[in-house]
Amino acid sequence: MDGAADRLAPVLRPVRAGNGFEEALEQILQVVRLGLVPQGERLPAERELAERLQISRVTLREVLKVLQDEDLVESRRGRYGGTFVRVRTAGPGEAGPQRRIERIDVEDTLRFREVLESGAAGLCASHGLTDEQGTRLRDALAATRDAPLTDYRRCDTMLHLTLAELSGSPSLAAQYAAVRASVNELLDRIPLLVRNLEHSQTQHGVLVEAVLDGDADGAREVAREHCGGTAALLRGFLTGPAG
Repeated sequence: MDGAADRLAPVLRPVRAGNGFEEALEQILQVVRLGLVPQGERLPAERELAERLQISRVTLREVLKVLQDEDLVESRRGRYGGTFVRVRTAGPGEAGPQRRIERIDVEDTLRFREVLESGAAGLCASHGLTDEQGTRLRDALAATRDAPLTDYRRCDTMLHLTLAELSGSPSLAAQYAAVRASVNELLDRIPLLVRNLEHSQTQHGVLVEAVLDGDADGAREVAREHCGGTAALLRGFLTGPAG
């Protein structure tokens, strides 16, 4: 293992199957922002990165495409080509393409969201939904599937608010509405990634089916995994190094 690989060892690790794209993106963002690969230098080869993260080359290329779109890396062809960290000049008060916010603020919001979402999903599944409530949940899911990109976040929010409301706890629903507003403020600071939305839609479908099937444990687990994917993206784009 060469020196560059040694530098990346504390950050790059196999991702979990459920959120491979999001977690891989989070880790490579951290590599770039921590300066583990200095500006102007080349990232490890695609084959090595894919092996270390245990993702497919296709997924890795999608991750690298996002980083290129955000002007964090650039691709060069030829014998000495590869993916290189761009040399950037941050303006006053900036830290890269997105203004950095405090890690503690992000973590608090994301942890509270996960508790509320998994709790709401478990409650809905355990006490069961009426036919009318089940139809409302299915309709909210269908709206996210049919939504254009410009309206996706609103429909996504409505799906999760519906789940919180159907939990039967007005206090939980009120708290979720508040934390969701904070989550949306964070999401507005990062790019809308089609790959992530497709993955989210798959998880939405599994979550709704678990709720309707009365599988409380399954519903809670899918909700946690779903929140984890969003959390990985937000940490990667918005927070600085820990410590």
